[in-house]
Amino acid sequence: MATFISVPLKKSSEVDLVKPLSKFVTTTYQGSEEQAEYHRAVEELNKLRKSALGRPLDKHDSSLEILLRYYDQLCAVEPKFPFSENQLCLTFTWKDAFDKGSLFGGSVKLALASLGYEKTCVLFNSAALASQIAAEQNLDSDEGLKAAAKYYQLASGAFGHIKDTVLSALNREPTMDISPETVGTLSLIMLAQAQEVFFLKATSDKMRDGVIAKLANQAADFYGDAFKQCQYKDNLPKEVLPVLAAKHCIMQANAELHQSMVAKQKKHFGEEIARLQHAAELVKTVASRYDEYVSVKDLSEKINRALTAAKKDNDFIYNERVPEVKDLEHIGKAALAKPTAITPPISQKFSDLFEKMVPMAVQQSMSIYNQRKAETVNRLVGTMREATNLCNGVLASLNLPAALEDLSGDSIPQSIVEKSHAIIQQGGLQSIEQLIKGLPELLTCNREILDESLKMLNDEETTDNELRSKFNQRWNRTPSSDLYKPLRAEGANFRNILDKAVQADQVVRDRYNTHCEMIALLCKPENELNAAIPSANPTKTLQGSEVVNVLQSLLAQLDEVKREREALEGEIKAVTFDMSVTFLTALAQDGAINEEQLSLAQLDQLYSSYNQRVQASLRKQEELLGQVQTSHQEFSNLKQSNSEANQREEVLKKLASAHDSYVEISSNLREGTKFYNDLTEILLKFQNKCSDIVFARKTERDELLKYVLVSTVLSYCLTSKAAPPARPPPPAITPQAAIGPPANPLPAVPPTNNPPPVAPPAQAQGPPYPTYQGYPGCVFHYTI
Repeated sequence: MATFISVPLKKSSEVDLVKPLSKFVTTTYQGSEEQAEYHRAVEELNKLRKSALGRPLDKHDSSLEILLRYYDQLCAVEPKFPFSENQLCLTFTWKDAFDKGSLFGGSVKLALASLGYEKTCVLFNSAALASQIAAEQNLDSDEGLKAAAKYYQLASGAFGHIKDTVLSALNREPTMDISPETVGTLSLIMLAQAQEVFFLKATSDKMRDGVIAKLANQAADFYGDAFKQCQYKDNLPKEVLPVLAAKHCIMQANAELHQSMVAKQKKHFGEEIARLQHAAELVKTVASRYDEYVSVKDLSEKINRALTAAKKDNDFIYNERVPEVKDLEHIGKAALAKPTAITPPISQKFSDLFEKMVPMAVQQSMSIYNQRKAETVNRLVGTMREATNLCNGVLASLNLPAALEDLSGDSIPQSIVEKSHAIIQQGGLQSIEQLIKGLPELLTCNREILDESLKMLNDEETTDNELRSKFNQRWNRTPSSDLYKPLRAEGANFRNILDKAVQADQVVRDRYNTHCEMIALLCKPENELNAAIPSANPTKTLQGSEVVNVLQSLLAQLDEVKREREALEGEIKAVTFDMSVTFLTALAQDGAINEEQLSLAQLDQLYSSYNQRVQASLRKQEELLGQVQTSHQEFSNLKQSNSEANQREEVLKKLASAHDSYVEISSNLREGTKFYNDLTEILLKFQNKCSDIVFARKTERDELLKYVLVSTVLSYCLTSKAAPPARPPPPAITPQAAIGPPANPLPAVPPTNNPPPVAPPAQAQGPPYPTYQGYPGCVFHYTI
């Protein structure tokens, strides 16, 4: 009687996890202390997959533990890597567990770039191996019964979990073995077998007959439900259906046998005979129709002995009327078997290989937070720099402080001398011209990288469209045009950035051309610079006057404001805060991260005081500039007005303005050079991402092309033969009634020639490289 159904394992193709995962680790955690540890973890994960799927597994708990540990690791690693077709593309290929292969040796298989698919198939194999281990147990021992019940309940829970999650995990039609209908049926079968084991355990422990009858009746109910779901599933092995039908009858017979013992104890001898007669009819049906699959010899003899004795006693002693079966009270049910809940980790020896790596949700939130932080810093620093530039411009237009130092009218003002020395020390015109000449080369390099990246996508998409047009519906995979949309959007964004950078470069060149003559003059020796500045009548009478002293005091205060801003800028840039802890806490508590709310609250806390100090600095500068302009007007009225003085002051103004422009242009060009170099690194990563997905698509294309061609030949061969006769429906199960066998044996099911399409692209989870934020005050890529 102890015939139990076990499930075959799915087979998987080999997959190299090391290269793509290591590449992601190198790109994402560049310079991180944990990078080497993550690389070792990737190697361990790859070894774990080979141990779990790359070799035949013994029907032993240790093999199941390896499968479960790999499943747990997949669950742990899933939120930490961007597994999808358009990011970290890993294609997993699995064969249908119940498919026996085709005329040409092929079999139904499905290849998907989905970690959810890998998890589903690994969990299927865990459930299948659990069913095989359970079937190997010695049910004559207490330990064997306990182990069998444990593994059948685990298998039932795992198959049930797949039923609830497979469609969302794959986002497309699965193979028949992991379809919701098939795994739902397998879950019921495993649950029925677990319930039967509990019945055997209760029988072995000699529990009360009423309890045993209820356990058997519940097992019969489970087998009946499984039979109803299974009878139209041609993909399952042919012996499954008759075994389920037989088990339904056997468990009903056992329920009636033990309930008859309860009736005997209550001295309901007519009921005892009725139940034994029904049990005898049930086992007789099994013996006549399902003896190929299940033996009921011992149970039949036991029932018949009890029935003979009961009839004898009733005929000679009690003479009770034997009721009809339909008039008997229904036997109760006791469900002890329950599917094991699949809540990772489910292995006993699991330890997260990537424990220190934060989930992608946190990585994404950190990336957005860093962008918000950079925007805040840029805004504050940019505001201060704009204010400083405004201040310098106003002072240059007033020829300050040179006008206060030029009261002699014939020597170079000290401030102009200092500005000249500063420009010469920084390399003068030559340094600017070298930087300007270097920009076009950097721009061309970036454009070539971007063009080559997009060309790879275009070429692969063209090939995909040609094959799709040729094979029509048989070319069943995600169109490249749909898959590449996120990458093309990134490429368009990079193109837009480069176009704006070109505009910014031209603005800098125009500004340099405007001031290059005065900058060249500042680069000359002091005697030549002095000769180039017009002389004027002396105004020594103003030296030591109150208006001069006031202006000098105001300028000193403005210089102090500028120095405070430089220090404040350093403080603002140095602010740090680890938001990952906050995001991890939110993810653990709520299962999601409200990044905007958390980030804005933290940034307000970090920078509100600095924002107040910046605004105070702006107000102070505005007040001082107003006073400077008033005092300068008084100073101008006191000076003697003549053409030489006006010419001299105009030249000094241009020299002061040229110095300020030189400093700003140099800063722009250095930051522009840094921008192009940083963008080159980002574009190379983008190019690698395009290269990886194109390579994965080519590999998938070659496999699918071979599959389509073989399927075409196979379809031609099959259509040239007569189709097999239709299979008549098996008998329905009715309570309290014997089950007849199917009219015809179950025919083998020809393999379904479905090509292995790829799942539609998942929502992008953010680029695997940091978005370039530029420097404080950027409008495009450097300040203009």
